[in-house]
Amino acid sequence: MTSCGTMTGVDLSSLTPLAGGWSGRTYLAEAGGERSVVRIYPPDAPGPATAEVGAAVLRLVRGLVPVPEVLEVRPARPEVDQPGLLVTAFLGGVRGDELLPRLDAAGRAEVGTTLGGLVADLGGMPMLRPGPFVDPDLRIGDFGVDGLPEFLDLRLADLGQLTPPEIDGLRAVATDAQALLDTVPRSCLVHSDLNPKNLLLDPETLSLTGVLDWEYAHAGHPFTDLGNLLRFDRDPAFTDAVLAAYAERRGNAPETALELARAADLWALVDLAARRNANPVAARADRLLRAIAVARDPAVSEPA
Repeated sequence: MTSCGTMTGVDLSSLTPLAGGWSGRTYLAEAGGERSVVRIYPPDAPGPATAEVGAAVLRLVRGLVPVPEVLEVRPARPEVDQPGLLVTAFLGGVRGDELLPRLDAAGRAEVGTTLGGLVADLGGMPMLRPGPFVDPDLRIGDFGVDGLPEFLDLRLADLGQLTPPEIDGLRAVATDAQALLDTVPRSCLVHSDLNPKNLLLDPETLSLTGVLDWEYAHAGHPFTDLGNLLRFDRDPAFTDAVLAAYAERRGNAPETALELARAADLWALVDLAARRNANPVAARADRLLRAIAVARDPAVSEPA
């Protein structure tokens, strides 16, 4: 971080790393008795304008979804090895992945109801077409692939752990999944990393206090975030409440919503499995994807 220097009111040499995530690039800053969060976007960030796009998305949803206020944003300058930075207000609360295991069934159901409503709200924020956000005006680019089967074929070189039967099974699953996803042709705002570690909850009231880490946000399929949220969770108290709240808000039968969510999440599972050595979540995704390939069923659980 030697090239970062200082920002307005923030001494980058005295930042405290925040737990959560796997990038190690999110820090707590304190100045004048006020706390803020500094996120650093190095050259390998999702895109060259990641900091500015992240700020734009936060401003877009603020007031509709509990997100931190943007305090400052600095674009990346690769020519001088300067990363992008995004400074936001600090939000209170406990991460969902820390709180949920401590709750009883009633508590998990209450949180599930809240998060099902959140996913339904995001799924109702329309976008003209799918694609990545390419600039601070949130103009939509092109993913460059036409459907899940093509995406899978493009990533096979990075999925060398798969056996030929697993590849055949995964191709069959991908074809069926894309056919199902095509029955819902509209696009919406997608957080794309909507899992409990990126959600803050009040431990007393169980209310949602923050939705964090929007760096992978894009315009995409309405069931992507639901699939992400339920990827590894098979707890009936939580999942049933999520699906019931989603169904009430969006009008889909819970079983139909879950089937679409599992299909939509295959995109992320393929991408994560191709990076299986990057972090524990990617390793878990790889195990789940291989189980899906063997069973030829997106509904199977992660192997024990």
